[in-house]
Amino acid sequence: MNKLVGFTRNFSNSVSLNAIKTVTVVGGGLMGSGIAQVAAQAGQNVTIVDLKPELLEKAQKSIQNNLNRVARKVHKDDPLKAERFVKEASERIKVSTNIEDGVNVDLIVEAIVEKLDVKQELFNKLDQLCPEHTILASNTSSISINEIGAGIKRKDRFGGLHFFNPVPVMRLLEVIKGDHISEETYQAMMSWGKSIGKTCITCKDTPGFVVNRLLGPYSAEAMRMYERGDASKEDIDIGMKLGASYPMGPLELADYTGLDTNKFVLQVLYEKTGNPVFKPIPLLDKLVAEGKLGIKTGEGIYKYNKN
Repeated sequence: MNKLVGFTRNFSNSVSLNAIKTVTVVGGGLMGSGIAQVAAQAGQNVTIVDLKPELLEKAQKSIQNNLNRVARKVHKDDPLKAERFVKEASERIKVSTNIEDGVNVDLIVEAIVEKLDVKQELFNKLDQLCPEHTILASNTSSISINEIGAGIKRKDRFGGLHFFNPVPVMRLLEVIKGDHISEETYQAMMSWGKSIGKTCITCKDTPGFVVNRLLGPYSAEAMRMYERGDASKEDIDIGMKLGASYPMGPLELADYTGLDTNKFVLQVLYEKTGNPVFKPIPLLDKLVAEGKLGIKTGEGIYKYNKN
């Protein structure tokens, strides 16, 4: 599935502030499509690469729907501007099932499965295929940036760009600095994040970075409280929404992000820190084993109508 005709890229010869104009996102899932959308909205040419054609088709439909929604909000009084916004952003996005079609760009953001060996394999391949100036970045939510990039040569042009779901809505971007990233690459990442409308914060390569390191104990304790029967799931969530002004309760949020993702993040944090707050939670393990992963499967802590 190769639809790469339609635009001409202008490649930069070196990375400097505001130099990132062409982007490839590897992974056509919810996170990958969201990253592609915000980059295209910002005027950048984007290629989404995924091995599954059906996932690319789903990503394109999702992006189109989201762009229409944004256009109606931003240009609600000017239908012509809204139509042009959607058309121009859509035309900046191309898709392919071949990784080679996405290597000649300024930045590649990986948004694939959270498995260290799979990510390492991908980056080792990209390191060989990409031009020297290309920056490589992982959207990992918990795996060490240093470990992911251990086998690549361009360690100075590699870091983390951790987005939050849903990407077009969430304003935060964590820019993760590995041990070998150059100042030039770091500044280019920060500048790019701002160019796509994100507020960027910086963290070194520490387990869970900023948000998940702090969110992990909160989510885990909420899950244990429900598991013990201390309070109903509804009351736990209402308590944190009305008592702490959180937009979502911890159990609602766990379902939204995916219980499998929650389990994996807690597992990594426990392995890396030894903090007992991150120990495995029997209820979470049970739900994941049963395939009850949250909204994406129709049931998790709560049950959902898939339609």
